[in-house]
Amino acid sequence: MNRFRITLAALSVFAILSAPALGQTREQWIELGARIHGAFGAFIPVGIRIGLDAREKLKADPRGLTVVYYNGDKPPCPCVADGVMLATGASPGQGTLQISPEKAPPGAMAVIVIKNRKTGEGLKYTIADAWLAKILGWNKSDPAGRYDAAMAAEGLFTSESVAP
Repeated sequence: MNRFRITLAALSVFAILSAPALGQTREQWIELGARIHGAFGAFIPVGIRIGLDAREKLKADPRGLTVVYYNGDKPPCPCVADGVMLATGASPGQGTLQISPEKAPPGAMAVIVIKNRKTGEGLKYTIADAWLAKILGWNKSDPAGRYDAAMAAEGLFTSESVAP
């Protein structure tokens, strides 16, 4: 009986982490983000957007990416990293998602380096400090509004190639 429970728990975790492969709807991203992070604040969809962008541009399978997250001095926490985790399938437990003890450079709210595990090809995403107040303002809307704002925000981040 214990093996069955452990297997069922392992399958549940696998289903959650493999969710990025399934092409989530807005409502599913909101539900998943709230379940994993504890709430669906405005930083979660920012991370989801970056993770989806990286998966598409790096042509990676779910869980085929590594992520290193550099938090800036101003944000309250690296919540964006949880959104990136949801969209990429990278995880701290697998060692494919790391929160760096080093800070993002001045002027950056966050820097996220995402690499394809097979090819080594990578992208560096930077969210400027100037976005912090705007993103925090999105918390005044409901979760759907937060998601929509993050997905539609032009210039939310910059990305550049990283050498393998």
